[in-house]
Amino acid sequence: MPHLIAGVDSSTQSCKVIIRDADSGAVVRSGRASHPDGTEVDPAHWWRALQGAIAEAGGLDDVAAWSIAGQQHGLVALDADGRVIRDSLLWNDTRSAEAAVDLTAAIGADAYAERTGVVPVASFTATKVRWLADAEPERAARIAAIALPHDWLTWRLRGFGPADEAALGPQLDELITDRSDASGTAYFNSSTNEYDRDLLSLALRREAAEVILPRVLGPSESVTDHAGRTVAPGAGDNAGAALGMGARGGDIGVSIGTSGTVFAVTDQPTRDETGTVAGFADAAGGFLPIVTTLNAARVIDTAAALLAVDHAALSDLALAAEPGSGGLVLQPWFEGERTPNRPDATATLFGMTLASATRENFARATIEGVLCGLAEGLDAMRALGVEAKRVLLTGGAAQSPAVRQIASEVFGVTVVVPDPGEYVALGAATQAAWALTGERPNWKPTTLAELPPSTSPARDAYRAHL
Repeated sequence: MPHLIAGVDSSTQSCKVIIRDADSGAVVRSGRASHPDGTEVDPAHWWRALQGAIAEAGGLDDVAAWSIAGQQHGLVALDADGRVIRDSLLWNDTRSAEAAVDLTAAIGADAYAERTGVVPVASFTATKVRWLADAEPERAARIAAIALPHDWLTWRLRGFGPADEAALGPQLDELITDRSDASGTAYFNSSTNEYDRDLLSLALRREAAEVILPRVLGPSESVTDHAGRTVAPGAGDNAGAALGMGARGGDIGVSIGTSGTVFAVTDQPTRDETGTVAGFADAAGGFLPIVTTLNAARVIDTAAALLAVDHAALSDLALAAEPGSGGLVLQPWFEGERTPNRPDATATLFGMTLASATRENFARATIEGVLCGLAEGLDAMRALGVEAKRVLLTGGAAQSPAVRQIASEVFGVTVVVPDPGEYVALGAATQAAWALTGERPNWKPTTLAELPPSTSPARDAYRAHL
């Protein structure tokens, strides 16, 4: 009987569970459950969705090992009884923008980048801790442990939690995490693999030496759950995706989902005092410099709705326009923006003339705007010495022929589109197999498309409006 392993992706929108054969990597079954919308969510919704997705995937009774990857940065604050103190503030909640400015000013951007690989922005956990300390001090005073979404779910699925909800009770010292997710907190040093307690104390506005933080495990390390199954440490979503795609040095992952991300796999850390490139860790013992934008696939959804077409028709319209969209430029900051760090920004359409104001140009300008913002991120990583041999383009938007074609024009390197798949969950399953066998599987996706690099006037036009 083959060994089975499970990988979970607990994302902003939903929970996906993938069951794979540990020998071949083949997917044998799967399940899914939705999460509620919003920028703050009661983690109980994630727990119910995880249980539902596991049930739809046929359960874990025949699974030998499992791992949970998930959305990064969300603050799950626990009291001494293991209860969630308040709804989790998610990565896309920008109310802590002022807290990010205050934390950076306290020690300087250079010092933050040196100590953590990042400069605080509203997305990171430390800024949400500071917001909680200032806005809800009574709740902040009750914090006994701080976890990230995937840490908390791993803890609960292993059998821990409040005494009236979990058989193993509130053993807070059983919280675990991995380097990739910890590196997105802004109080962890992925070069030394240690938490920076002084930075956490700065964020919490009190001594944080006694606050329990999840134990950080290496990529092949494991613990067990209540049934004796092997449990891998999990990962942040982008690190999970990189593992699921088999990304190696020189590969640039570009994902266009709710957020847009550009990440590289490197063996050396990066430090960017401007905060543009976050120097995260990966899920394989290396590093994952990353640039994230808040505005991605939903911008394309909005354009399709405005033009009253589906995504296939939007792609056709975009491909009917010339590169550069006749001078029309969309700066797609509909929900503020993280990169560049402009949380209060709004979207702007430039270059409107009687000639340029066509449906075709607007469709293309929308896609060019999203991709040019991500290409700016790739250029920022190149400036730090990151090598870019090819782009691995994923996310729902990657299935659009127009998105693929325009990506080859704006990134300036070969664009490879892997077959559609739940790469975060697949990466978590890869990690579970690694923990089970002691060896990293060499599973790679098949390729849907490969496009050689070309050029477009869209990049220069986009830069002119930054």
